Amino acid sequence: MSKKKPIKLNELDFNNIGGWPQQAKIGLCGVIVVVIVGLAWYLFVSDKRDKLEDLERKEVTLRGEFETEQGKAANLEPLKQQLAQMEQQLQQMLRQLPSKTEMPDLIVDISQTALATGITNELFQPGAEEPKEFYAEKPIMLRMVGSYHQFGGFVSGVASLPRVVIMTMHDISLKPRGKEGVITPNSPLELAGTVKTYRYLDEEEVQEQEAEANAANGKSTEKKKGGKKSGTKEAT
Repeated sequence: MSKKKPIKLNELDFNNIGGWPQQAKIGLCGVIVVVIVGLAWYLFVSDKRDKLEDLERKEVTLRGEFETEQGKAANLEPLKQQLAQMEQQLQQMLRQLPSKTEMPDLIVDISQTALATGITNELFQPGAEEPKEFYAEKPIMLRMVGSYHQFGGFVSGVASLPRVVIMTMHDISLKPRGKEGVITPNSPLELAGTVKTYRYLDEEEVQEQEAEANAANGKSTEKKKGGKKSGTKEAT
């Protein structure tokens, strides 16, 4: 078999991508996919989410320190003040997220932003919310088709929405949908998978979460006590 002639970049005509060898076209597609995935990941996963998670971790640490030092009067007051400051910062971060009443409109805004940039929404299906301790996450199954520039415009449009929009990607795939494998700079790309958006829980919802957690802990304690009693009877 004859060896394939190595491809040299200086021999490729960037004004005639359609005339490139198939191997070069595939390589270009790979570069485009990597750039889009990297850009989307950087812009969607906002550093605000990292700050929010960092504040939550710090609050858990401070709560543990507070309980440990509760009996020490000398350290009690400073820890109370520090904990109050951390909780205030956490609430400020959470308030930048959409509220329960704003979430439906936000979902519509995200979909309309995609359409406004020329992206085709073949699938845009919001799922059920999953409440956490301080916030709720809402998954959205989607399948979008558009060009590199259209996806860039979509990311920019979502970032400019009035409320802070944090979207994380899960099981996302990005692949070209060109006709018969022909790849051009304007070839359509398919983005498919699940993204998650986040909103903060209001005080009533937080109280409900705490009540459910306390009820679950109570049931767990009762089961443990019941197991101990059964073991005692058997030993008798």
